[in-house]
Amino acid sequence: MDTKKPASKTEATPKKRTLSRAPKHIGLVQNDGYLEPFEDAIKGRHDHALWKINQLTRNGKTTLEDFASGYDYFGLHKTARGWVFREWAPNATEIFLVGDFNNWQENDKYKAKRIEGTGNWELKLPSKAMKHGDLFKMHVRWNGGEGERIPAWATRVVQDEQTKIFSAQVWNPAKPYEWKKKNFKPNTRPLLIYECHVGMGQDAEKVGSYREFQENVLPRVINDGYNCIQIMAIQEHPYYGSFGYHVSSFFAPSSRFGTPEELKELIDTAHKNGIAVIMDIVHSHAVKNEVEGLGNLCGDPNQFFYPGDRHEHPAWDSLCFDYGKDEVLHFLLSNCKYWMKEFHFDGFRFDGVTSMLYYSHGLGEAFTNYGDYFNGHQDDNAICYLTLANKLIHEVNKNAITIAEEVSGMPGLAAKFEDGGYGFDYRMAMNIPDYWIKTIKEQSDENWKPSSIFWEVKNRRPDEKTISYCESHDQALVGDKTIIFRLIDADMYWHFRKGDENDIVHRGIALHKMIRLVTAAAMNGGYLNFMGNEFGHPEWIDFPREGNGWSYKYARRQWNLVDNKELCYHWLGDFDRDMLHVISGQKDFQKTPVVEIWHNDGDQVLAFMRGDLVFVFNFSPTKSFTDYGFLVPTGSYDVVLNTDSKDYGGNGFADDTMTHLTNYDPLYVEDHKEWLKLYIPARSAVVLKKN
Repeated sequence: MDTKKPASKTEATPKKRTLSRAPKHIGLVQNDGYLEPFEDAIKGRHDHALWKINQLTRNGKTTLEDFASGYDYFGLHKTARGWVFREWAPNATEIFLVGDFNNWQENDKYKAKRIEGTGNWELKLPSKAMKHGDLFKMHVRWNGGEGERIPAWATRVVQDEQTKIFSAQVWNPAKPYEWKKKNFKPNTRPLLIYECHVGMGQDAEKVGSYREFQENVLPRVINDGYNCIQIMAIQEHPYYGSFGYHVSSFFAPSSRFGTPEELKELIDTAHKNGIAVIMDIVHSHAVKNEVEGLGNLCGDPNQFFYPGDRHEHPAWDSLCFDYGKDEVLHFLLSNCKYWMKEFHFDGFRFDGVTSMLYYSHGLGEAFTNYGDYFNGHQDDNAICYLTLANKLIHEVNKNAITIAEEVSGMPGLAAKFEDGGYGFDYRMAMNIPDYWIKTIKEQSDENWKPSSIFWEVKNRRPDEKTISYCESHDQALVGDKTIIFRLIDADMYWHFRKGDENDIVHRGIALHKMIRLVTAAAMNGGYLNFMGNEFGHPEWIDFPREGNGWSYKYARRQWNLVDNKELCYHWLGDFDRDMLHVISGQKDFQKTPVVEIWHNDGDQVLAFMRGDLVFVFNFSPTKSFTDYGFLVPTGSYDVVLNTDSKDYGGNGFADDTMTHLTNYDPLYVEDHKEWLKLYIPARSAVVLKKN
């Protein structure tokens, strides 16, 4: 409450007195008055995070970055005096290291000791006790049981090709990787993300490697104009078909793709070419496996995870972290810092944030009003962790990128911490791909409404940046369909050779381009595309499994299709490249206001402007328009992109070489506007730039 009084009662009007005595709202509420009834809850979450930060940093005597250094202490390390191994295992009674170095037999030389007064164990060994490449595990005993386990902090885990058994591996190469690009600042104006999976990034029917991705896919990303790659499935996971979302070893880069040094070289090469690299990090849950994972590390299933009804995720068949434990916070925050420091990742896309936020994991909830976000069904521990993670990540690297994958619409997720937000830089605009699926499935082309399209691609909180995207990787999985496949379906197999297109193919190609353009053009933070969707990859994703004979046929990307100039795929790929070139050519495009010029649902026409760029869409499947007029700033305009160009598989009906001059109208002289009149063919879009 502001208690400052005016100099005299006669000098202060009632309005001023009201304002001077009004409570100072937290930033989130200042930006959105509808949140005022929930301000106490917002402040409570904010204060909880501040309290936890003070606790972990000893009231500011240290930093969160200091706290998040567990990987330097736990795990296996080579020191000047030899090897040291440490593990947090409070329920263990004995821990032995067994491996190649002792014929996998327990002996006292490799027996760890509990550090007095803690749940930590330590083992010190001479340098000759083990060597680079040795396989090993812990043999853990506890009251009532025992078992072999992979250490929680293991940084290298490999799978035997014959037995399929996973083991930790001593990793101490004689020549550590030397970074070529040591200082890198991401280009986020705008952030153009190429979401990718290293293993399925090759044409060949196999698991691709870091090196192959660097040599074969990264050049495509650079050429296409993306400035960031978001890599999936980096953290080690026992089942390849989990898409990397059932993690077992959180500090180990997946060895099925190559060595840690090869991953570092991939990231270094990306940085040298101006490409940021963010990681799809999974802290929302963990695989249930006990031998490979954290499920029962030392006889206590709840060591890392919630007890009782909250222990297992009912939909994902996985385990839910207990974010209320300081040791778990230490593990997860250290994990964030580790990937940034050791591998130079530029940030993270946090997976499954909705699942973390709610006791229900968001399952079966509609989220129809603000009360649904503050009804006491939220996990304050998880909210605190996410806030701390963002604080830490930006403490480690002020230019880091954090993105939340969150479907419920929780307010403040990508708002500043100081305003009561969680501190993410961006949130995924998950409404957009859902909208496109629903529209394509349920609406005939004649019923596509520009007003609805424009509202949906712009539907976001004004104080939070988003990542816009047309379709998610989930749509490419078996049982669902990508946009191109929903539009064309089986005709892709028979009529995608140039000159042999039918009406279904022509429609699909045209709408694929228009959907991408209107989505990207209306972004307010960044744009994302999943690997291969830019050129309309025809196949779904199906990882090797028993049901398909362990085949890799659909766990790959067929680059040969887009490279074949006799097929239609390259039209879509070329358009995607040129679209990004136009967008990134406008300075600070993502910050430039989206100004609607016109929409008419009857004509199915939409036009809006960003900076010097005018975007015009005609979604009508049958009606073309001649001299269709819009009021725009006075001047001349040149066409810089046209979906109907023959270069992109269009009809080429318009003459894109001509300069368009605005037409004088005395009614709008004071507004400095005149009429821009265009020929806009049916089912096409054009981008013009003001000279």
